[in-house]
Amino acid sequence: MTDIIHLLPDSIANQIAAGEVIQRPASVVKELVENSLDANAKHIHIIIKDAGRTLVQVIDDGKGMSMTDARMAFERHATSKIKTSEDLFALYTRGFRGEALASVAAIAHVELKTRRAEDEMGTWLKIAGSKVESQETIFCAVGTTISVKNIFFNVPARRKFLKSNETERRNIFTEIERIALVNPDIEFTVIENDVQTMHLPPANLRQRIVQMQGKGINQQLIEINEETTLAKIHGYVSTPQFARKGRANQFFFVNNRYIRHPFFHKAVMTAYEPLISATENPNYFIYFEVEPDTIDVNIHPTKTEVKFENERALWQILMVTVKESLGKFNAIPSIDFDTADAPDIPIFDPSKSTSMPKVNINPDYNPFQPSYGESTRISKPRLDWEQMYRGFENEGKPMSGSPDADATLFQSNESLVSPKHYQYKEKYILTSVKSGLMIIDQHRSHVRILFEKYLSQITNRKGISQRVLFPERIELTSSEASSLSEIQEDMEALGFEMSDLGNNSFAIQGIPSELQNVDAVALVRSMIDKNMETGSNIQEQMHEKLALSMADFTAIPAGKSLTEEEMLRMVDQLFACQSPNHTPDGKSIITVISDDEMENKLK
Repeated sequence: MTDIIHLLPDSIANQIAAGEVIQRPASVVKELVENSLDANAKHIHIIIKDAGRTLVQVIDDGKGMSMTDARMAFERHATSKIKTSEDLFALYTRGFRGEALASVAAIAHVELKTRRAEDEMGTWLKIAGSKVESQETIFCAVGTTISVKNIFFNVPARRKFLKSNETERRNIFTEIERIALVNPDIEFTVIENDVQTMHLPPANLRQRIVQMQGKGINQQLIEINEETTLAKIHGYVSTPQFARKGRANQFFFVNNRYIRHPFFHKAVMTAYEPLISATENPNYFIYFEVEPDTIDVNIHPTKTEVKFENERALWQILMVTVKESLGKFNAIPSIDFDTADAPDIPIFDPSKSTSMPKVNINPDYNPFQPSYGESTRISKPRLDWEQMYRGFENEGKPMSGSPDADATLFQSNESLVSPKHYQYKEKYILTSVKSGLMIIDQHRSHVRILFEKYLSQITNRKGISQRVLFPERIELTSSEASSLSEIQEDMEALGFEMSDLGNNSFAIQGIPSELQNVDAVALVRSMIDKNMETGSNIQEQMHEKLALSMADFTAIPAGKSLTEEEMLRMVDQLFACQSPNHTPDGKSIITVISDDEMENKLK
């Protein structure tokens, strides 16, 4: 019997390694830019074509490589920094020349041009699919230029699963944003399809945050700074009044590397607990500096998850640091005895007599005699709400079998009506049915109604816009601007009108005509956030999440008092929907407490 275990060829081994390190064009950008930073580059140019599918090129003015180093950099496990196993636990830098170049060269066409300051001539190297095609001596500037073309050209299955250009572009800018926030002294320039779309001159940390996030963030930044024997913690958090619902700009960095850390996020939120609601999120940019041997960065292939040796102690330090900074900058609101709208309380005058309040009583009132309105309602045909509800529950559609017919049925408040509705705790609508009590969540009900309305507008392109008197300006990050471009056409179908002011700033010139007294900037930002959280390439899914984000934002909240007419209209419209039982994201809208359940509770 022949042996069956054998070593993989380097070309296949490199492709397997590439699957761990290189997931998309953004991964290539990250690895190449980090290599440039480790080469002490001060100016880094990033050139992108077709969202990185066709070309990712990084040009730096770092120290460059010799001819031998240039060739060795593409070998597996090649490094300039590690000589012994102890060195693995003492790395402050991000990576090293050759850490990912072998993986990149395995799945793309790569060209490298590099020269050291002490050399008169440089090296030009061409590699495709891990095979060296040529190596020449050329004249070039000091530093390194790496061009990565046709990513995944030899792995069609991986190339097939790349997302849309806008999604891949957004991921590229997300990586650049993370790198630029820990290297404010480095100049970054991004050129996309021969157009410069980003330029970040050298700055201090606060200025770099403003460069990346827009001028509006400057007034909300509160500095944090604490140094202990375990770690140095510094950076900025936002004032509580700028906290917002949904996605916020939240960054943790350790030793100049971006990380995700839900445990530390909880520490920050604990510090904000008395100041913001549970649904709001503050912005923060927090930097840890610790001894490298106290963390493990290799628990995740992309090194975004880090295990700390002293996590619980650092949690306490971080929470207290943020809390103290909020207190120092008077973030905790003081008691304000505002008397502007207070009632006028008269001064007691003993010389004036006062009379006892009188109660007017109607002696002819009979509570058992129906009023005119009640007798009129009783004489009208009564709609069986329970039958309607069961029809939706069991069949998934209106009893009539025609959504349009049911929508017509409920257009008028003078149509078939249920008993008088009752609003409980300004959150639920209660109405009786034959077998018990039907409970409807008013906020969720309105979300379902608006979702189907907005989805229809997007699908049929029938949204009507109303121009705003004074256009509102919204400043976005590069990744947020990229996300906006994905959904802008659908937003226009809803009735939004927006113009590009340049530098990731936009003017909101029109909003859907049915919106009144809405914060247009917050609404647009919430729609962008929703798209970034649940990115999708399928048009139908994009339409649905856009309609849902707008419905969530504009639906009446719990706590709003409704009139009888408003409750009737809402219930009418809910049962005219295709799916009245649940919100688009699966939450229950309706429940029925049976008479038997109530009787059992009263035994």
